[in-house]
Amino acid sequence: MQQIDFFMIDAFTTTTFGGNAAAVCPLTEWLPDETLLKMSKQHNQSETAFFVPTQKGFELRWFTTQGEINLCGHATLAAAHVIFEHLNYPNTIIHFETRFVGALTVSRNGKWLTLDFPAWETESIVPPALLLQTLGITEYKEVRMARDYMVVMENQQQVEAVKPDINAMIPLGKMVCITAPSEGEYDFVSRFFCPGEAVAEDPVTGSAHTMLIPYWARQLNKMQMLAHQGFERGGELRCQLVGDRVYIGGQATTYMIGKVFLR
Repeated sequence: MQQIDFFMIDAFTTTTFGGNAAAVCPLTEWLPDETLLKMSKQHNQSETAFFVPTQKGFELRWFTTQGEINLCGHATLAAAHVIFEHLNYPNTIIHFETRFVGALTVSRNGKWLTLDFPAWETESIVPPALLLQTLGITEYKEVRMARDYMVVMENQQQVEAVKPDINAMIPLGKMVCITAPSEGEYDFVSRFFCPGEAVAEDPVTGSAHTMLIPYWARQLNKMQMLAHQGFERGGELRCQLVGDRVYIGGQATTYMIGKVFLR
């Protein structure tokens, strides 16, 4: 019988039940993909991060309950939290190798962890009618797209008021981010909807900020920003645009530690 440690981490928050939850499983070697997917389904979180140590750092992969994905911000933050806090990693920078987006790093400065991710540029599009219908909106500033749809609203109240029809969004074939300038302590706010996934609205999406940060940096003429994502549950992100990279800073807290028994 094989025993594997697992950790439940709340990312982009300092409090339990805040931010975005992810499961993290440190491995000594890669298990079959079928086993990784079964573990992810059992954890039943939006994402589970698996990593294996290498000579230079760690290989990192992310799974939803439906399969492997190419990038996940909050689960990367959660994995780094486990490595720093529970595996007593001695350095201040973690080097991750990934299958789809190459090398990623996470640096530590006190309680703050900063992701170094690729920036994704968006382009303005004519929105599909279904997108606006499923969001239930008629007023918006513009619609853009990179990997996902990004709907820019006029103000924070519009973002908070959206009540999407998640199931009706599935034919869009993409995730949907809505965003607006903040009227409080933050520079911008956002929400992120995941049609067809186990979690209908992702509380805090690190990967979405790879397109949000370049957009808002230009709109606000600021390279460093403070952002908030989420509605009923959410979190805070320190954001910075540096060339073709984005730095996404956040904190994390451990919710649960356990063991997986593979028989």
